[in-house]
Amino acid sequence: MIEMATKSAQDQPIWLKNPLAIYCDGDAGGGVVVAGNKILELVATGRQPNTPNTTVFDASRHVLLPGLINTHHHFYQTLTRAFPSALDKPLFPWLQSLYPVWAKLQPQDVELSSRLALAELLLSGCTTAADHHYLFPQGLEQAVDLQVEAATDLGMRVTITRGSMCLGEDEGGLPPRTVIQSEQVILDDSERVVKDYHDGGEGSMVQIALAPCSPFSVTPAVMKASAALAASHGVQLHTHLAETHDETDFCIAQFGLRPVDYLESVGWLNERTWLAHGIHFDQQEIARLGEHGVGVSHCPSSNMILASGICPASQLERAGSPLGLGVDGSASNDGSNMIQELRMAFLLQRLQDGAENISHLDALRWGTAGSAACLGRSDIGAIAVGKQADLALFNLDEPRFSGSGDPLAALLLCGAQRADYVMVAGSWRVERGVINGLDLPQLMAHHDGAAKQLAARYLG
Repeated sequence: MIEMATKSAQDQPIWLKNPLAIYCDGDAGGGVVVAGNKILELVATGRQPNTPNTTVFDASRHVLLPGLINTHHHFYQTLTRAFPSALDKPLFPWLQSLYPVWAKLQPQDVELSSRLALAELLLSGCTTAADHHYLFPQGLEQAVDLQVEAATDLGMRVTITRGSMCLGEDEGGLPPRTVIQSEQVILDDSERVVKDYHDGGEGSMVQIALAPCSPFSVTPAVMKASAALAASHGVQLHTHLAETHDETDFCIAQFGLRPVDYLESVGWLNERTWLAHGIHFDQQEIARLGEHGVGVSHCPSSNMILASGICPASQLERAGSPLGLGVDGSASNDGSNMIQELRMAFLLQRLQDGAENISHLDALRWGTAGSAACLGRSDIGAIAVGKQADLALFNLDEPRFSGSGDPLAALLLCGAQRADYVMVAGSWRVERGVINGLDLPQLMAHHDGAAKQLAARYLG
């Protein structure tokens, strides 16, 4: 265990004093006061806080952001980064090369991959992560339970999306039968994990969403039943949609509908839904998604590696869709670094929309408030009075930042990689670049060993 000296806001109010820069609305140049798990006060430039008896944290060397929010991930894929048989392939062949490997996953693999992915995210300034676990080979029925346990131990907020696949390759789907479940098993366990783990209250640390994997891996019956179950329990819905042209062709061939039409036909075209990728929409579809408040998780690094296309992020946002960011799986990224994902989104959207139309502030908004909206949360994603005290502090004491002018812009333009301090719900989880209470070298050794064993099981 690693002992940390800095007090938590649970013990005494903390004044994060005079940050080098802060990303928030209004003047908070004097910093932020945190008490308990919430932001209590914003301090104007040159002013003192009204809150008495605060512990002072000198933030004068730090850029202060709301905790970053990752809206799409596959934690288990940290075990198959840069996997030789999956290199240099687009989505469908890439999946088909990896499904047989993932079919060999064991419970310890899910536990270790979840901890490693969460730790990697936390070090990059991420305080809330949504994971999409949809593989349930025999023996892995408790995968969601293992993920919740890992997040609880690390003190991170999560939305664990209970994924599902039931349409095997012998029935016209993409996945092999070894990784899918029956429709009834999917629905029964979806209800179980919602009842066991979902907390819909303010400041919730664990939420559950229902997440049939994609149109090419589940039946319309599962999509419809998941939508009904989500509505009855008040949880969000999530799926991959319009990631590649192959998916559009599949939907037309299988259902006689384009992806957005299919989404509407199964009852998913509503504000409870957020989609992963959302690349191949026409203008009418973008307008419909915005009209119905359907969110989109833009995953730029994964989309570039698989050459899937460029999400029309700014168009979706203008149309009314919540627009968030996701690192996606660490087998198609191949990292879990949230501040880097903001940089990728910033650069890719500039390439698409023009340098004069996209700023670093757009990417910061997408990775915070936009992502929170995708997850259906109003208590996180911003530095404001009453919001949860989820904060990420970055210093600019590296050669990459030397000579930079605007500190907020420098985070993305100069390529920040790692947070110096991270607070979740008023408690310091990262201090001086080290995760509180975690033996990271030991975790990495166990995780790397598990990856090698998984590859060995696959090779037989």
